[in-house]
Amino acid sequence: MTLILLGSITPWHWASFLAAVLVFLALDLGVFHRKGRVVSFKEALAWTTLWFTLAMCFSVWMALSETFSEEPTRWKEFLTGYLVELSLSMDNVFVIALIFQYFRIPGQYQHRVLFWGILGALLMRGLMIIAGVQLVQEFQWILILFGAFLVYSGYKMLTSDDSGPDPEKNPILVWTHRFFPVTADLRGERFFVREEGRFMLTPLFLVLIMVETTDLIFALDSIPAIIGISTNMFVVFTSNVFAILGLRSLYFVLANALDYFTYLKYGLAAVLVFIGIKMLIRDYVHIEATAALFVIAGILLSSIVVSLLNAGRVKKAATKDNQDQIS
Repeated sequence: MTLILLGSITPWHWASFLAAVLVFLALDLGVFHRKGRVVSFKEALAWTTLWFTLAMCFSVWMALSETFSEEPTRWKEFLTGYLVELSLSMDNVFVIALIFQYFRIPGQYQHRVLFWGILGALLMRGLMIIAGVQLVQEFQWILILFGAFLVYSGYKMLTSDDSGPDPEKNPILVWTHRFFPVTADLRGERFFVREEGRFMLTPLFLVLIMVETTDLIFALDSIPAIIGISTNMFVVFTSNVFAILGLRSLYFVLANALDYFTYLKYGLAAVLVFIGIKMLIRDYVHIEATAALFVIAGILLSSIVVSLLNAGRVKKAATKDNQDQIS
């Protein structure tokens, strides 16, 4: 029972949270998005605001609930973890946008891919969280490996280009093409079809595979990062879930504005390095949850502000050049 009953968390807490998530997912696909359509910026912003508000309410519940009365830092760990996961999701948004662009997926079909992709991500990350937290509980020295990996990941993020993944080199996609027939073009929202007596995949299913594998790659960074903030499985899981659920609507908010966040990558890299160092020195220097929250929030906010200021300067310079050419 050590895997489920962490601190004062009971199976009832787990069941209630999971039931609420399933209800929201059912409402999302079964009521609000039964038919494929383009998600407007206004609607996406409303959903993003809703998920953010729910996450903040959840943190308030953790701060005030008797369940965490003997663990007063848990709500801070949740907020920090949620902030980190949401920020890393913004980098994921950029890659997803490239995937949709590569496969030329119309806007009205993107929501369906994201819905099932995020549902798969919840299951996949849940298993990774269970394995990761259990390993840390059994072998504390693994935190050192996680810390070193995060520092390396931060360095790689700084030095890598922004070209995104190449679908033609994705091994899972290559394997799928080899063993399953794929239709030449889309068949509406369908992932599978039966044509001429054969079961066939559609390009939309290939996009779903790309989204899933991309999330798996990002999870290799994000799961160690959140475990570096908290080893309480309920905190790790819930902060991940709120960030993932908000990713779908966040995509439709940011997909056309990603060029404005030029320096966000540097902020994300700095956050990974900070968390990695925090894990490496935990036996010698203890960094309080409040301090970690302010440092991470400060890094991310600074990178976003600098990005927006730079975008404003670039736009102003472009406008001036156009005016000079006209005159």
